[in-house]
Amino acid sequence: MQRRPFHKVLIANRGEIALRVMRTARRLGYGVVAVYSDADADAPHVRLADQAVRLGAPPPAQSYLNIAAIIAAAKATGADAVHPGYGFLAENEDFAQACKEVGLVFIGPSPEAIKAMGNKAGAKVIMSCAGVPCVPGYQGEDQGDEAMLREARRIGFPVMIKAVAGGGGRGMRLVTDAAAFPDMLRSARSEAAAAFGDGTVILEKAIANPRHIEIQVFGDGHGNAVHLGERDCSVQRRHQKLIEEAPSPAVTPELRARMGAVAVQAVKALNYEGAGTLEFLLDGDGQFYFMEMNTRLQVEHPVTEALTGLDLVEWQLRVAAGEPLPLRQEEIGFVGHAIEVRLCSEDADHDFMPQSGRMALWQMPEALRVEHALESGAEIPPDYDSMIAKLISHGRTREESRARLIAGLEQAIALGVTTNRSFLTCCLRHPAFAAGKATTAFIAAHRDELRAPDVESSTVALAALLLSVSHPLAHPVRSGRSLAAAFATPLRFEIGGEVRECELLRERDGTFRVTQDGAEHRCEVVSLAADTARVRLAGILESARFARDGDRLFVQHRGQTLQIHDLTLARPQSTAAAGGDGKVRAALNGRVVAVLVKPGDEVAAGQPVLTLEAMKMEHVHTAGIAGTVAAIEVAEGDQVTTGRIVVEIAGAIAS
Repeated sequence: MQRRPFHKVLIANRGEIALRVMRTARRLGYGVVAVYSDADADAPHVRLADQAVRLGAPPPAQSYLNIAAIIAAAKATGADAVHPGYGFLAENEDFAQACKEVGLVFIGPSPEAIKAMGNKAGAKVIMSCAGVPCVPGYQGEDQGDEAMLREARRIGFPVMIKAVAGGGGRGMRLVTDAAAFPDMLRSARSEAAAAFGDGTVILEKAIANPRHIEIQVFGDGHGNAVHLGERDCSVQRRHQKLIEEAPSPAVTPELRARMGAVAVQAVKALNYEGAGTLEFLLDGDGQFYFMEMNTRLQVEHPVTEALTGLDLVEWQLRVAAGEPLPLRQEEIGFVGHAIEVRLCSEDADHDFMPQSGRMALWQMPEALRVEHALESGAEIPPDYDSMIAKLISHGRTREESRARLIAGLEQAIALGVTTNRSFLTCCLRHPAFAAGKATTAFIAAHRDELRAPDVESSTVALAALLLSVSHPLAHPVRSGRSLAAAFATPLRFEIGGEVRECELLRERDGTFRVTQDGAEHRCEVVSLAADTARVRLAGILESARFARDGDRLFVQHRGQTLQIHDLTLARPQSTAAAGGDGKVRAALNGRVVAVLVKPGDEVAAGQPVLTLEAMKMEHVHTAGIAGTVAAIEVAEGDQVTTGRIVVEIAGAIAS
């Protein structure tokens, strides 16, 4: 690929990766241009760029996937290079080719390399020819349902269905038996087509409880290639990584050298230029198998940067400008241990359902490296990936790094939108992870142990107290005695998925007494600021951070993040919310990608009726009760908001 000096870089991405690339580009003296959708008009990456250009409406197809609009933005601002970040168009050969045709330097590999490795079927053929071990499977042209089922039986269940053009777990399904295969195949194709514009899939033999190990590689235009060690990405949900670390607890120096040599061999066979990652499955016997190659910078690249002391974005920029790799293989060193967690706006206790909305209070720990693009009051749109931040720790040992990351996560404040913060902390604390034994089956095997702990009665008392004193009409809380007559205030609220009823009484000495189910807790508000409360509970002085948004109160206390819904003045909730009234409601903001029933169909309770897509993932909605489909209120392609009725079931008999 032709390389030449450049002076201004357009970053064809959003959020934390746009800011990350911007930081290094500025340090090296480049001008930076941002692009944005209407959802990101006031985003930090837009405000901090030298110039910014609107692309279009929030849906990616109308903004961050619009090649023509991005090329036009580069021309209008005088940018002479484009950095794609990751996701969106980062591995799109048409985008790389379009940049090349108009004279823009694409900061990444050639269109030919992206095309060769972007198709999983073709990539496996190339890797096999290069001597890289591959997972047995099927990557043939016959995509018919019967042919795919026949090949799945030949391979032997369980099998993995994978989108040829995909990544990040989208278009991927684990199928354990032939009966489930047709529905899983349809779902994988649908999700792949929506995410990548290509519903083609391949099949692979599912390897039991493997490690997911990836090797970071770099090549340049001078025939040089190196690897920067491995990262262990085994802790995943929905085949998407949540925790990454380096070095891997399962990789010995000998295995690292062997995997690194294979990866470098593959890079040289491709005449590859720029950053890339070869991803492998490592079984219990130490055998590794190629899965795919990502022809871009990875989300987890800070882990490698922490270990090597290198700036991988700087390497990308230098290679794109035609320079040779800064170091030879023998000059690359590794120091200590690094771990990264992905903080996502999702509900880990409800199948990792994506969450969108306003982040009322946002504050990240200063002791860790944190990559993010949020601030208090920012809106998290439903159109993009659920990852909102990355927290990275580095220590002399794995245990030191793990302890630092746990402490940092507990200090992180993210109130207003449900996140997986507490879930990540539970993962890091779990004995299996602490012992370095986590495989890709870790979350499934320990799901119940990783759930949020039950809410303690003292925390319920604190919630009742904060709900009262944070109310906009509440009188200022003053310490000391009161001459006012004492009257108990009844409170009704939902916390931890359970409705609680309490009575709150302020005593004449200024303390509060909270009564719930016959138990009493005495509390004292020592100080109350805009978002911080100092409260004495059972004689112990404690701190809590909180944010109020209408009838909802968000509290972080003792490492737990709680959402409290004030129901004191609300009517009692009926069975309607659970679909018991025959109405299926959208569980989240999203786009309808499949209507699975039609009016007049008989359905059973729990039967799938509709599929929504949000934050690049599909979410199946089911009938709450048995009955007949009376009406379908939406069509494929419609955008719906949380709570909207999408399907109605009449003449139902409760199951």
